[in-house]
Amino acid sequence: MRAVIQRVSGASVVVDGGEPRSIGPGLVILLGVGEQDTLDVVPKLAEKCAHLRIFTDENDKLNLSAVQLGYSALVVSNFTLYGDARKGKRPSFSAAAKPPLSVDAYELFLAEMNKQGLADVQHGEFGADMQLTLTNDGPVTILIDTDQW
Repeated sequence: MRAVIQRVSGASVVVDGGEPRSIGPGLVILLGVGEQDTLDVVPKLAEKCAHLRIFTDENDKLNLSAVQLGYSALVVSNFTLYGDARKGKRPSFSAAAKPPLSVDAYELFLAEMNKQGLADVQHGEFGADMQLTLTNDGPVTILIDTDQW
């Protein structure tokens, strides 16, 4: 699985033109599932994301997590994290997982994030048309690829 984690001062997602789902300070997590992934890695990935120490402490060091600060998370599924642009100009997405694995992994990730002690976990909808707005704070952006574990 691949997760792009961004430290934000605020973010929202609009799903299929509906009402915004918003958070204040916290994390935006773009989540991609690969065709070779298994569900056993999901709890560890959720724990890693929620407790990632990417917020500054009183000494301006990246030493605090969203959980420690009582912040929220906004999770959005994003199969394009598995885009392969090595050949030509049109990326191939053949390495991205298809349903049911991709849906099951996304839903399990949301459930696991809700167990981590965050103030709130908002999310997009798998396969929906979404518009994401965020203010990246720092900017701080971290990529986690479970294939590297």
